[in-house]
Amino acid sequence: MSIIDDIKNIFTKEDKIFYAPIKGEITEIKNCRDLIFSEQIVGPGALIIADEGKVFAPCDGKITMVAHGKHAIGVESKRGIQVLVHVGIGTVELEGKGFNALVKSGQEVKKGDLLLEFDLDAIKEAGYSLESPVVITNPTIKKVKLSEAENVEVGDELFSL
Repeated sequence: MSIIDDIKNIFTKEDKIFYAPIKGEITEIKNCRDLIFSEQIVGPGALIIADEGKVFAPCDGKITMVAHGKHAIGVESKRGIQVLVHVGIGTVELEGKGFNALVKSGQEVKKGDLLLEFDLDAIKEAGYSLESPVVITNPTIKKVKLSEAENVEVGDELFSL
């Protein structure tokens, strides 16, 4: 039995669904301008072009990482699935300017909790893309099923395992 079979057998339907942490247009991760994400080196997922400067928890779980520049946050679901939410492309260069993390590593969160605020205009004015990858970083998970919606509101289904 493979890890994928284990996931299918152990996880409930709710455990397999991850919700939009950012409001915006969604597309396949392969459309990301950053090859690290488009080639799924980090993992499978979705790409959201942010319409609003807020990031919410995509699932119940625990914060595993807040990047030094506050442009990325990791969340581990109750079942051990790691989700990375990366705001913008190249935004690490902003060194935290325009970002306000509202959580810290180790903190428990519920789906829909506000995790991070960011300044859309400051990111655009600095010349960075608002493409925001949301990816599963567990190496055993190779693909996700992307929502068929073109746009998502925070809390809409984004993808499932």
